[in-house]
Amino acid sequence: MAFWWPIIVLAFAYAICRFLLMLIPPNVPSIDVDASDVLDDGNQTQENSFIYIPPRGRTQQSDRKVQCYEPATMKYLGFFPALTPAEVEERVTQARKAQKIWAKSSFKQRRQFLRILLKYIIEHQELICEVSSRDTGKTMVDASLGEIMTTCEKITWLLSEGEKWLRPEYRSSGRSMLHKKSKVEFHPLGVIGAIVSWNYPFHNIFNPMLAAVFSGNGVVIKVSEHASWSGCFYFRIIQAALAAVGAPENLVEVITGFAETGEALVSSVDKIIFVGSPGVGKMIMANAAETLIPVTLELGGKDAFIVCEDVDIPHVAQVAVRATLQSSGQNCAGAERFYVHRDIYNSFVNQVTKIVKSVSAGPPLAARYDMGAICLQEHSEKLQHLVDDAVDKGAEIVARGSFGHLSEGAVDQFFPPTVLKNVNHTMKLMQEETFGPIMPIMKFNSDEEVVKLANDSRYGLGCAVFSGSQRRAKEIASQIHCGVAVVNDFASTYMCQSLPFGGTKDSGFGRFAGVEGLRACCLVKAVVEDRWWPYIKTKIPKPIQYPVAENGFEFQESLVEALYGLNIWDRLRALVNVLKIISEQNPVATSKKND
Repeated sequence: MAFWWPIIVLAFAYAICRFLLMLIPPNVPSIDVDASDVLDDGNQTQENSFIYIPPRGRTQQSDRKVQCYEPATMKYLGFFPALTPAEVEERVTQARKAQKIWAKSSFKQRRQFLRILLKYIIEHQELICEVSSRDTGKTMVDASLGEIMTTCEKITWLLSEGEKWLRPEYRSSGRSMLHKKSKVEFHPLGVIGAIVSWNYPFHNIFNPMLAAVFSGNGVVIKVSEHASWSGCFYFRIIQAALAAVGAPENLVEVITGFAETGEALVSSVDKIIFVGSPGVGKMIMANAAETLIPVTLELGGKDAFIVCEDVDIPHVAQVAVRATLQSSGQNCAGAERFYVHRDIYNSFVNQVTKIVKSVSAGPPLAARYDMGAICLQEHSEKLQHLVDDAVDKGAEIVARGSFGHLSEGAVDQFFPPTVLKNVNHTMKLMQEETFGPIMPIMKFNSDEEVVKLANDSRYGLGCAVFSGSQRRAKEIASQIHCGVAVVNDFASTYMCQSLPFGGTKDSGFGRFAGVEGLRACCLVKAVVEDRWWPYIKTKIPKPIQYPVAENGFEFQESLVEALYGLNIWDRLRALVNVLKIISEQNPVATSKKND
């Protein structure tokens, strides 16, 4: 016992010291970011105070300007240039020069960059959420959940584990290479390009940027033409944090434009990450094939939300409505197909109906609304078309939410939260990606049937399964062909930033987030070196040196059996033969040398 006491005391002292160190706040400098031109304080100039009426039926690309406006009020926000291919190439060239310097930076410097960002985000949550709300129409609560929490979680995971997963990883060397050390090294790729969507303008910029910069890369991000105003402000935060740690200028770039700008980016970088539609994703792949760069595609989703008969109906109904209405349907892994067991079908529909009828939609910064506006122009027409198609084929609308005070010019930017029952897979609503606040609820009779229904989709991003039996829910989820699955919850996989995120089928391939996403920003290099250099060096055995001996193949046969034979006695016998052949060769070599 006397032997253990010093160890126990030392361990206890170590724990106390670690605890006391945790109480000491880290020395993280603050950064100043000019936000005077993004705050809606009612004092905008006349030039930027009018209601914007976007042209219908054509793009803005011919204007060489990206026009920005608030979808919830149609207030004009300004414009940004649509960069030409030559301008994009210049931005990438500047980022490449900066990356060569940053590649030599320490993990300590990179962690300080993350801490500065984290400090700013926590201290300026309202500002970040308000900018996101103005540019995309989402509520402040939705912005906090989807923009702030996810980004903070990613930063804290990188601070905690990022260096660990980028350090060389030693692997087993196998039987034939016992005298070698084998490892995998992770080197920066160079400049990573990202083309991101509009649904989460803050997180969609920070997500690829954080992984790229922490792994030693530069990054050029093309923001959506539907969220350029917010994206360019968020870029200021990144610039200020980089300057605070002495990072080279132009390491991170945010660019604006349309398809031509994105195409130029794909042809200029060392890897491309794309978040968007399957159609555009295929074009990205075709362009990336010209330079053979790696591609990560996070495309559409049509996630199945499965409710078994043994659940807490009021609780799951609340989760279902949240999964549908999150940012007016602007959720990354949107629940768009709801399957409910026949035994509780009517009760579940009634509960959902009650919740949805209490939901109000309106300009999110004007008053307290549960749901904001739809970001995309003319998207409400598509949503109504999907509802009409379902009704024509036998579906029934059982609930619609209400609107608050809407300005005349913004009416088309809102769509009432809608619940439909008696839906089936002949309806477009159950096959096409909706990206809107619509809940189509379908009945199922057995676990086998609902698995078949869930897999009857060209998408394969995620699923959520609810059951009073966790084992049953896990069994159902394991049979659904998708990239992420949640048991008795919704979208919580994305809050676990140690996990990879991505899908299959028309939902894309490749992963971001987690270890897989971080290492996907790297050149993965396999390295083998002598374990006991210079005492034991690799030499070619005499029988297979040139000119190869007559018994060279016999030597190889015996060597293979000695290393990989299934029977220990056969392996020993083969080893004796290997040694015998080598010993026979050595006297011959010695004799030739003496002659």
